[in-house]
Amino acid sequence: MTALRREWLPADASLVRPGPLWVLVLSGAATLETAGDRLTILPGDALLVDARTAHRLTADVETDLVHGDLRRAVPSAPLPSPLVQRGFGDEHRGIIALVTTCPLTVQCKADRFATAYAGLLGAAILSMLYPADGAGRADDGRGPAGDAQVAEVVAALAAGPGEPWTLDRMAGLVHLSRSALTERFRRATGHSPMRMLREVRMNRARTLLTKQCLAVTRVAFEVGYGSVAAFSRAFTADHGVSPLAWRTAPDAAASGLVVPDAAASRTPRASVAGYPQQRPAEPRRHRSSRADQQQRPDTVPVQ
Repeated sequence: MTALRREWLPADASLVRPGPLWVLVLSGAATLETAGDRLTILPGDALLVDARTAHRLTADVETDLVHGDLRRAVPSAPLPSPLVQRGFGDEHRGIIALVTTCPLTVQCKADRFATAYAGLLGAAILSMLYPADGAGRADDGRGPAGDAQVAEVVAALAAGPGEPWTLDRMAGLVHLSRSALTERFRRATGHSPMRMLREVRMNRARTLLTKQCLAVTRVAFEVGYGSVAAFSRAFTADHGVSPLAWRTAPDAAASGLVVPDAAASRTPRASVAGYPQQRPAEPRRHRSSRADQQQRPDTVPVQ
């Protein structure tokens, strides 16, 4: 996690930001729209959306919430996206006290505090998803912890994402054949070993991109890509934007708040959520109609 802030959203305002999103609603209510669902998020509910899920969160009434770019540092068993946890605030009152009083911004400095902060939030999420009392799904062997050899490979990838990893090297690390390692990875994590490597590298790349003092070229080599072009293609395929655009988007969007104007508020919401993009105004016609004079660009969602 590199940012965590508390924000008030006016009614009908949308929270729009690229990348992963964690939200805790403190008061009010909001609607989450994705390509296949529409969910209402109430006070005390927490929401986690991964970087590849197109989404839009819109306040139904004036809403007080906390949001940040929380994401898994080491991929394990797949988590649902979106993941909505009802009653998160009631279960973790200490977390509410923490996130409402301690905003977080990390820029070009040691991020050990941020890592510990994110680890605490992640532990709270997983404790509700996999209760130790067995009410939910406890460790069933799907995560890396359920397979010592898979866990060893994942730990090695996380420790050295920039190294020249191959499937042969991973398999040799734990004395398995390529096919045996691939099968065990799919059972334990839902991914192939090479896909896991890409996940780890993209996670590390996002962390490095938040450090404005590092050039994109340096980031590319730090995470194991031989050229900026190869890194840019891989990053864009996973995130929908280039590394440079991903780095500058949070600053350009400031708080990430989009408030519709009067014209946009009269337009029905699209059923498919996504990130906003401005539609250019039509060329001016040689007419003096009032409608033409009042025409202006709208904000429209795209997937």
